[in-house]
Amino acid sequence: MSTHQTNPDELPFAQRKTEDVPGHWLLARLGKRVLRPGGLELTERMLDDATLAGSDILEIAPGLGKTARSILERGPRSYVGVEADTAAAALSEQAIDGRGRIIPGDAADTGLDAETVDVVIGEAMLTMQSERAKAEIAAEAFRVLRPGGRYAIHELALHPDTLSDEQKAEIRTSLARSIKVNARPLTEQEWRSVLTAAGFEIQTVGFAKMALLEPRRVLADEGLRGTLRIVANVVRDGAARKRVLAMRATFTKYKKELAAIEVIATKPAQP
Repeated sequence: MSTHQTNPDELPFAQRKTEDVPGHWLLARLGKRVLRPGGLELTERMLDDATLAGSDILEIAPGLGKTARSILERGPRSYVGVEADTAAAALSEQAIDGRGRIIPGDAADTGLDAETVDVVIGEAMLTMQSERAKAEIAAEAFRVLRPGGRYAIHELALHPDTLSDEQKAEIRTSLARSIKVNARPLTEQEWRSVLTAAGFEIQTVGFAKMALLEPRRVLADEGLRGTLRIVANVVRDGAARKRVLAMRATFTKYKKELAAIEVIATKPAQP
């Protein structure tokens, strides 16, 4: 397995100012490797629930390739990642170390033939899409899956389902300002609706706390050495520290309304 340590200059948006870089790539600059809302624990649970052994796997937007390595540890028959960002694609290539393929492509237009994979996996990327794009990506997942195949997602959710439209808009606006990405998390019912509208049947739904920047979660996800590296980088970089504290303040303000969600949805088997 590759032991390559990511150079910040290799990351997407490497030339963008700290004040403007999307929040998840800023955290990656600082050394954070687990960038999912529910942390490593929810990712591992989702992969177990999706039943990957012996399956043909498509991962959409693998990013740093952290989840790709976990996928490959579960013994799939094949792995392909579709990544639109050339810098992220190069990092994913390094992560899988020749044990699969990374191909250029869009989440809503992967370029794969219909009904050629058993599992589609996507994490923390549907949240960043518009309602139309969410629907298009779910439709593409449905198209490339064989009948009986699984679509596994790990995203940011709003809680509870009874939040008013005004509350949802306030949270989404605050998130967008903080992380510099137009984040549009959904309630559980809304996530279910995105998938069922594409033709899927819901199999599993699970939750975890949205604690991306909480010390206990960082330590669990990154280990002691990784955590110390992140802390040292934050201390040295005043502009980054300001951004990280602002993101953490937003997450803390809405901690009762934010959660990480896992959904496993299945493409109905043909009669």
